[in-house]
Amino acid sequence: MTLMDRVNSPQDVRNFSKAELEQLAQEIRTFLVNHVAQTGGHLGPNLGVVELTIALHCVFDSPKDTILFDTGHQSYVHKILTGRKDFSHLRERGGLSGYASRAESEHDVIENSHATTALSWADGIARGRKLAGQLGNVVAVIGDGALTGGMAWEALNNIAEDPDLPLVIVVNDNGRSYAPTVGGFMRRLPPVRKIDELRMNRKYEEFLGWGKRTLMRAGIPGEFAYDALRGLKRGMKDVLFDAGIFDSLRIKYVGPVDGHDISQLQEAFTLARNYGGPVVVHAVTEKGRGYEPAEQNKADHFHAVGRIHPETGLPVEPSRFGWTTVFAEEMRALAHEDPKLVGITAAMMLPVGLGPMRDDFPDRVFDVGIAEQHALTMSAGLSFAGFRPVVALYATFMNRAFDQLLMDVALHHENVTIALDRAGITGSDGPSHNGMWDLAIATEIPGLKVAVPRDGERLRSALRQAVVEPGPALIRYPKGPLPAELPAIRQESGYSVLYENPALASDSAKPLVLIGFGPMAATMIAAAQENPEIPVIVVDPEWALPITAQLVDLVGTSAGVLTLEDGIVNGGLGAELACAVHERNIVLPMQNLGISKEFLSTADRAELLADQGMDTQSVSAALRELWLSGHTH
Repeated sequence: MTLMDRVNSPQDVRNFSKAELEQLAQEIRTFLVNHVAQTGGHLGPNLGVVELTIALHCVFDSPKDTILFDTGHQSYVHKILTGRKDFSHLRERGGLSGYASRAESEHDVIENSHATTALSWADGIARGRKLAGQLGNVVAVIGDGALTGGMAWEALNNIAEDPDLPLVIVVNDNGRSYAPTVGGFMRRLPPVRKIDELRMNRKYEEFLGWGKRTLMRAGIPGEFAYDALRGLKRGMKDVLFDAGIFDSLRIKYVGPVDGHDISQLQEAFTLARNYGGPVVVHAVTEKGRGYEPAEQNKADHFHAVGRIHPETGLPVEPSRFGWTTVFAEEMRALAHEDPKLVGITAAMMLPVGLGPMRDDFPDRVFDVGIAEQHALTMSAGLSFAGFRPVVALYATFMNRAFDQLLMDVALHHENVTIALDRAGITGSDGPSHNGMWDLAIATEIPGLKVAVPRDGERLRSALRQAVVEPGPALIRYPKGPLPAELPAIRQESGYSVLYENPALASDSAKPLVLIGFGPMAATMIAAAQENPEIPVIVVDPEWALPITAQLVDLVGTSAGVLTLEDGIVNGGLGAELACAVHERNIVLPMQNLGISKEFLSTADRAELLADQGMDTQSVSAALRELWLSGHTH
């Protein structure tokens, strides 16, 4: 029987000896590698927080004490220690979520994993408990670059206002988000990290000498310097090392602590718990710790992996990020052609495909950290200064910068292109990570042009057009492999004709117009081919917004319209077309298919498309129903 077998709740680990806790950490690492290798998931971040999470549950009493994770992909170890050890269907329908989930456990609170939110949650929960006279601490574990986001600093500013707030902030300092963490704040931490590096390398004399000189220059007496540097003094409630920025906020600081030493962590967390006010515990960790393939992977330390061979870390399947690769290649080519082209991303340099451009033009690619709002307004400034910025984000994170897109970019008609990767249903990353809101948001932005390319060639042409035309533009494309190229059978002004069925040649009846936006065009064609008796014309506007007069003209000559989009159907592209048709006083049957206004459960993309009536079979049925309704009418 392993130690993991004996852990079914946090209380169980509190009875373990120091040696048993260290053995448990090793068992958890082995478990994570073996199981995440089978399903894919966020491996590196969780390997880095094994000891930290064990120590948290040894000191704090969850759920009486609320433990929050920011970002939520660091919560796998927390799941194990709270009795969730079946990882066989991680990030699949019916299995464990890749993030915290209230439906899974009373120990979980924040589900969305849109980074930098935990400190605001913690502030609210702690103040609520204080007002209600309830006991218990609130612990926010913030890391993987989340302190680069402005919302975290808004929260810190407010947390500092209440010196009696029972709130512990654990800074999981692994120096990275997806890639190495950027920003001025992170430059404040390396001198502090050096203390732990020297301690962990057992260079004690060098450590003590360097540390004493550093602390004495900061005005701390030499005799206290040695005490501080030798480690945390049991029972000491005040600051052990002045981290500068936290001290300026008058938030007590404990650390740096070796984030892989359970005893040090337990002592630090005990001091913080007993202090009675806001405390920052600075834990220095290593992403991918204990798994050599992750440790040696300098790009991201296996931040997120697909299915891999656990012995080697090599992928079981080839890379499926074809859309991103096309964007990356085209951005690099455009950068060579136009010295005014610049790239901006928010802590996702490699996943969104700006790495190749950065390799060639490091001064023209900017990683702003987890700060999408800043990215959009900074891009407006770059445009004003005469450059052509391209902001590359995951579609789900565009939600955070709606105001900046509206008021800073669009209102000022700046020449900014937004490239949204992983748009539409992504599935396995759960309800917060489906990129399904961007199109409905885009329809509300005056003057914003929106392209939804149906294949790689259309992505290239849309990007080239966006970076030369005036005003803001948005290009969105899905996660995964590229579909087969889908050329037009003829090009009309305002739209491309992709398919006409043979019934049109022999039947004088008006056809149905089927509009598949972007990659959904292939589904529309497949549905049309299943119904050869119904006259249809399948078109793709390519530039979905604004709705062109020519597309409305085509609709006006049809027997009805069926639209299909990989986004929220309420207020989306189909709804925008319906408004344009209504303004022309055109009356005809029309049905818009897309994602319903709900948070989608975790499942793979094919399952969710079927659930939403967006697969070929469902679209074919909707096509037949529309044809019958039009003729009955």
